[in-house]
Amino acid sequence: MPFFFATPSGRTLTELDHARLSHLIDVHRVSHWQRADVVPSRQVAPDVVTLYSLIEVQRPGQPGPHKLALCYPDDAEPEQGFVSVLSPMGMALLGLRLGDTARWREPSGEASQATIVAMLFQPESSGDYST
Repeated sequence: MPFFFATPSGRTLTELDHARLSHLIDVHRVSHWQRADVVPSRQVAPDVVTLYSLIEVQRPGQPGPHKLALCYPDDAEPEQGFVSVLSPMGMALLGLRLGDTARWREPSGEASQATIVAMLFQPESSGDYST
């Protein structure tokens, strides 16, 4: 069954991320999502951003890339680089691939973007299919 995302389609979600996000969407009443391909966790490509992936992103006008990890809302600590998957940035990044550019609107309404320049850790690539 397709999942829905707030930003452009062409995304890939693991079955586990899909199940957990479906629950979060119900709890937090998130809407306006577009389709994403859902694949078994063992079959997700190693360059796809999944929950708890550690990535580097480059934002326009910033001197260098910065690290961040996508997490569940209760684990979010933006100042420490833990970005909630339900934040505009988190929703824009989840399911994209290395080299893709995420685009979203900040709570202020300002347009933002970031290019994924490095995949430092993906749970599924290390054999963790349950995080």
